[in-house]
Parts: sequence; C-alpha cells; structure tokens
Amino acid sequence: MDQQRSNIATLHGERFLVTGALGCIGAWSLRHLVRAGAGVVATDLSTEPTRPRLIMSPEELEQVSFQRLDVTDLAALRHCVEQERITRIIHLAGVLIPGCIANPPLGARVNVEGTVNVLETVRRSNGAVRGVSYASSLAVLGTADLYPERPIADDVLLRPHTLYGTYKMAAEHAARLYWETWQVASIGLRPSVVYGVGRDTGLTSDATKAIVAAVAGRPFQFSFSGGLGMQYAPD
Repeated sequence: MDQQRSNIATLHGERFLVTGALGCIGAWSLRHLVRAGAGVVATDLSTEPTRPRLIMSPEELEQVSFQRLDVTDLAALRHCVEQERITRIIHLAGVLIPGCIANPPLGARVNVEGTVNVLETVRRSNGAVRGVSYASSLAVLGTADLYPERPIADDVLLRPHTLYGTYKMAAEHAARLYWETWQVASIGLRPSVVYGVGRDTGLTSDATKAIVAAVAGRPFQFSFSGGLGMQYAPD
C-alpha cells in the first residue's frame, strides 16, 4: 500500500501516451498506470480493448482514452501528443517476428520508422515530453555462444539473426544517436519471453499457450526449442 501511494504521488499530473497499447505488455502497462493515478492515452491500430478488458475493471477502462494512431504517421503522432498534453511516452507499437517475415517492409516501417517518429516527436516537443521508454527485444542479441560471460552486459555486440531483431537493433542505435545529437533521453528495455494473460500472438506466445493447454488438460507442441528466459507480463 505504501508503495502504491508513492507511485500515485509520483505520477500525479503526468499524462502518458502508450503506443501499441492493445498488445499484452501494453494492456498491463495501462492497468499499472491507471492504478498509479496517471492520465493515460492508449493508441493502437484499433480502439477495441480486448486484452485490457481481460485485466481491467470497467471503471478502470473508463479512465483511459482509447484512440486509433499509426506510429508511421509523424504528423498524427505529433498532433496527438500536443492535443493531449502528453508528458511521457511508453512506445510499444511493433510488428513481431512472424509479421516481419511475412512483410519485411512493413516491419521496418513500424519497428524502425515508428520508433524514430516517437523520438522525433519528443525532440520537437520543446521539453513538454519529459521521458520516453520503448520496447526493444532480446532478439537484438546473437546466438548464446557469442556471450560466454554471464550475466550478459547491456553493451555487448549485437548480432541479430532475424529481421525483427535487426529492426530493433536499428531502433536502439537511433535512440542512442537522438541522445548524442539532441539530448533526447530514452530508456530501451529488452524483453525475452513474456507470458501471462493477454500474450496470445508472436512466436514466443507458445509459452502462454502451453500453460493454458496444461490447465485444460490438452497436449501442446512448442514451435521452437532451447532455453528460455521468461518474464511474467504483470512484472
């Protein structure tokens, strides 16, 4: 309870824009922000809160402004930030591994150009947006044999072996250069295998699907193999 009060005090008066808000991590982010007392604008290509509805009460959902927004549209993104008086951005919009394989140009536009548009929006906000965090991915790394030292440091060689990982690597470098050139501060996080309520798409959603199958007493076959670093969605 004390921690919750601390969070509410910290976020009072802040207005968050969450892109990709209807995905798994986005939905959990909305719940945490609403419960911490922040103002929240949730954007995605749809405004139907299917996943947020699984984990948020009707009263909590009413506190969120759901809007359609394509992060590849810089003008629309800037307009949203200005109109809604956004002070913080959580950038989660992206095309996952299967989508990048099916449509590489679209993956590049959303994962690279979309991130650059977010950073550019912050740059042009003249200090109104005071912070941005974005989702990178463990996919920026190469194979395990490239990293004999554990834990793996943040600044190791990036050698992605998927288009998705390559796009995320480009986004990380763009964020670094926005800091070095214009002092646009950002924090990039590299999730690995996220599991929990709402994780129903993407290659590594098999972990969640396997749990559901086990509870239902159904067999399940993973589409990949190897060791997994798993992160519970609410965390």
